[in-house]
Amino acid sequence: MSTGKTLRELANARRGVLVPGAFNALSAKVIADLGFEAIYVTGAGVTNMQLGLPDMGFMGLAEIVEQTSRIRDAVDLPLLVDADTGFGNAVNVRHSIRQLERAGADCVQLEDQLSPKRCGHFNGKAVISCEEMVGKIKAAVDARQSEDLLIMARTDARAIDGFDAAVDRAAAYAEAGADILFVEALETADEVRRLPAFLSAPLLMNMVIGGKTPIATTGELAEFGYGIVLYANAALQGAVAGMQRALTVLRDERHLNEDPALVAPFAERQRLVGKAFIDELETQYSV
Repeated sequence: MSTGKTLRELANARRGVLVPGAFNALSAKVIADLGFEAIYVTGAGVTNMQLGLPDMGFMGLAEIVEQTSRIRDAVDLPLLVDADTGFGNAVNVRHSIRQLERAGADCVQLEDQLSPKRCGHFNGKAVISCEEMVGKIKAAVDARQSEDLLIMARTDARAIDGFDAAVDRAAAYAEAGADILFVEALETADEVRRLPAFLSAPLLMNMVIGGKTPIATTGELAEFGYGIVLYANAALQGAVAGMQRALTVLRDERHLNEDPALVAPFAERQRLVGKAFIDELETQYSV
């Protein structure tokens, strides 16, 4: 079965499959190594880790295509890819879908924010008209070369027009052809609980540590009927915390031992990046 078909089955099962976000190939390898079933290629993570900038529209198509391609080469899991607003109008969306599909995406996420977008849990967001977003979704559906590529439509309208307006937009996006729906930054536990009752397409719920949405357990979200539970930047936040801990010790003590509480052992790092496999290839192809 293709990774796209696998992802569709995971979403349709509505069992709250837990999907962490990756910001580069190594973080994707860690996610796969720990036994997760799918990976989200996070636009915020790519922006933060590759550009050192906040998630406010600085990432372009080239950056997310490059990281998607590298992650696809590194892992075999289904990849959901954050394409922000699609990097322009409906015609630009068509180009973005074709590029990301060739790079190895199994699902491409498009959002209805006005460009330049910003993190869904920042203040000051604005959205385009529902009609314009419907056109983008239709362009994305028409652009894909394989029906195994899923289109995920995200709406940020909750913050601007309220819960009911966000539900209406999500329903319109499903009618336009979106395979998965993502209503970003719900603000109450009651909204999180009630949302699946209003929409028939599979839903993704984004759990942002420190964000606007109350954290619910994955088990609770599965009971509510969510197909995917996203922790888009848990790995990023964990990596930042780990770097800060290790480098603080190095700065203060002027040396750093192989303490597994602070740094991954050398051998573990080589295991994750497949050093043994490369050694085998060198032996196989040596003259």
